[in-house]
Amino acid sequence: MRYTLRQLEVFVAVAQHESVSRAARALALSQSATSTALAELERQFDCRLLDRIGKRLKLNALGFQLLPKAVALLDRAEEVEELLRGQQGIGSLNVGATLTIGNYLATLLISDFMQRHPGSRVRLSVRNTRTIIDSVRQHALDLGLIEGQCEVEDVITQPWVEDELAVFCSPRHPLARSGPVELDRLLREAWIMREQGSGTRLTLEQAARHRRGRFNILLELEHTEGIKRAVESGLGIGCVSKLALRDAFRRGSLVPIATPELDLSRQFTFIWHRHKYLATGMREFLKLCRQMTEGIRRSDQIDLPQVP
Repeated sequence: MRYTLRQLEVFVAVAQHESVSRAARALALSQSATSTALAELERQFDCRLLDRIGKRLKLNALGFQLLPKAVALLDRAEEVEELLRGQQGIGSLNVGATLTIGNYLATLLISDFMQRHPGSRVRLSVRNTRTIIDSVRQHALDLGLIEGQCEVEDVITQPWVEDELAVFCSPRHPLARSGPVELDRLLREAWIMREQGSGTRLTLEQAARHRRGRFNILLELEHTEGIKRAVESGLGIGCVSKLALRDAFRRGSLVPIATPELDLSRQFTFIWHRHKYLATGMREFLKLCRQMTEGIRRSDQIDLPQVP
């Protein structure tokens, strides 16, 4: 065999980071060792895998073909190594979750997973839907748990559990006592909204797409808890998953607004790259996720510890 796993590891890291220096830091190698490994791989097969565009290294056509195969081979090699070490092939797992899933479900799942598999190593990245999808496409994540739609050709999607958003306000807000609210009235209110690229924002905008009016956005925030605090203080109204609002509704610090004109249902979804090798750890994590929601119709019905 004319190539080494280290050479493939360097190639994958450079492809993901689009930089030799950043790849070297990620691999804990010197920059010269990283450059040498990549150059040797290309020299051995008399080919180029990446092209320099400005300050970045971008995959060329051959590099695009090689990347998923290299990632799959490295995944299998790691599984073999873990098996030989007596750790039953669980290995490491890079999971990406969108904010609602990441803040309310993923940490519990990872804790349970690591208790069941003490030798495993899990890294969780919590970002918005668009970022998680891009990271899965680039093989930077093994698995994505998203709350929005994904229609990317290279990404496999599998439904997980239904979710539903709720429009909400402070109990002191005029809409708290108004009963069902028409969409025209909602559009005139000040909104505390998630940022562009989030699944929550996309679901709300799609639900209101039949009206020409636009939302009156007072503030955009990347974090659900920040939106809840801003709405509690009376800055405006918001819309997030009922899963994230369950304890606040129970305490009465926030109240739901009935919105019969808006369909705010959506699906939590698993995503991974089409060419991804499903190692033991990934299969076990997916199994655990499905066990958590077995017999559950909607995410806010999942049995979670209550927040006082």
